[in-house]
Amino acid sequence: MSRISLIWFGAAISIAEILTGASLESLGLVQGLAVIILGHFIGFLLLVLAGIIGVRNNEGSMRSSALSFGRYGSYLFAIMNIIQLIGWQGIMIFDASLSAQGILGLGHTWWCFIIGVLTVVWILLGLKHRDKLNVIVMSLLLLLTIVLSYVIFSGINAGEAVVPAGGEGISFGQGLELSIAMPLSWLPMIADYTHRAKKPVKTTFSACATYTLASIWMYIIGLGAAVITHETRIDQIMLKAGLGVAGLFIIVFSCVTTNFIDAFSCNQSTFALFPENRVPGESEGNHSFVNNIKNNLPGIIDTIIGTVGAMLFPMENITEFLYFIGSVFAPMISVQIADQFIVRLKKTDIRIDGVAGISWIIGFVIYRVLMNYDLAVGYTVPDMLITVLITVVLRKCTLMARSFINKPA
Repeated sequence: MSRISLIWFGAAISIAEILTGASLESLGLVQGLAVIILGHFIGFLLLVLAGIIGVRNNEGSMRSSALSFGRYGSYLFAIMNIIQLIGWQGIMIFDASLSAQGILGLGHTWWCFIIGVLTVVWILLGLKHRDKLNVIVMSLLLLLTIVLSYVIFSGINAGEAVVPAGGEGISFGQGLELSIAMPLSWLPMIADYTHRAKKPVKTTFSACATYTLASIWMYIIGLGAAVITHETRIDQIMLKAGLGVAGLFIIVFSCVTTNFIDAFSCNQSTFALFPENRVPGESEGNHSFVNNIKNNLPGIIDTIIGTVGAMLFPMENITEFLYFIGSVFAPMISVQIADQFIVRLKKTDIRIDGVAGISWIIGFVIYRVLMNYDLAVGYTVPDMLITVLITVVLRKCTLMARSFINKPA
């Protein structure tokens, strides 16, 4: 497994992914598995397309969006990405601290502080040391997750799985949307890692496949724990599995490795807004610790804000947060897909692209409107299809209008 694929494996080994899988309990094992696999397959396709767009333009995710939306237009999505990254930092630290507290009662605030500090240390380790530790940590996480999976799913053989209780639950379409939303949240980050690889296309597929398979696994662990053991608290699942200290390791370091990706993406989005503030770093052969701090300062600030937020605010329910991410980034990638793969828009140095802006606004509104209806296919897929169609039509009409205006008399 390549270094980048290993990083994306770490992104998927996440408490938030397990909890989201557990939220599908009312669908039962069969329908739950169906929405997990289908939703992640859709998410995989979107991640690959987003990564390929970055490869084509040899830019990170947010800077690649400038091709469609213009230089200033891309700033909106860089800012929105920074906002969602702060939100994710807070949610991840909040969930991890509650789960860690259930195993070792140091106090919620102290666990938030410990996880936040470990994340900052991980950010500042540098490529050389972080890569070596990453291999060790990921190997241990993989081993412990296999043990956790065995303990949970051995309940199937013991006949512990039951039909979900009646009452209010989520529909197939809502479950599908929750399954798509997690990989969708990584769209603004995937190209930040893959566009500079020696074999960027191959690396993109490898990283996306690794994340998707690991994410499916985490969702299934959450679903299985909820349906089989009727337990959705991660700490209790770990204790029932006999993973005391080992469970604590999973909880803390799965949060740290995922939060590192958020911090790195925050760096990239910030430097997309202020490119002049970036200095040569370790990847360019500069091993200065001061420059390392400067280049990671946005991610460190992101982590600090997220840590404080986790200490002060309740963040148990992330459903609305996932829907917000979908409503922003689903139409964004739709416009880019239409421009890159259908219209084949040529690269220009435009400040704001009106067509892309109008298409995105319409797509955003359509997504929010579709949320009022219980569609079997969720909201993301129909919203993206409509947004792609609108973008193509507007592009074609704009080209025809320009040709007519510029036509010699």
